[in-house]
Amino acid sequence: MTADNILGLIVSAVVVVYLVVALIHPERF
Repeated sequence: MTADNILGLIVSAVVVVYLVVALIHPERF
């Protein structure tokens, strides 16, 4: 695992979590 791979995984995880929260709580966005 390189630093770029780890950073990519972190960014992807954050985006997925954000999308899930936006779907569950649309009134906050």
